[in-house]
Amino acid sequence: MSDAESPKPTAPPPAAQKQKRRRSFQPGLWTRLVPVGVVSVYLILFIAFNTRMTKVDFVFSSTRLSTIFLILLPLGIGVVLGVLVSQLYRHSKRRR
Repeated sequence: MSDAESPKPTAPPPAAQKQKRRRSFQPGLWTRLVPVGVVSVYLILFIAFNTRMTKVDFVFSSTRLSTIFLILLPLGIGVVLGVLVSQLYRHSKRRR
């Protein structure tokens, strides 16, 4: 076989290269990644600035907690209670 017989690869036209580049850009990916990055940085700073210890008084005792736990613990309890109440509501609605 000689070189004349084998087909030579041709470069795609410039318009095809632009289309390929546009498809690989994926703007939807960046519209998701940028907000996730911003929220991640915000959460890291939020935790870093709320590390001071705070005294918490209960009815019969008291303790010292980091401020971040004082914020996140009620948030977690609220989320769990919200899910449980919504499940109970859905369950009671099915019985009717």
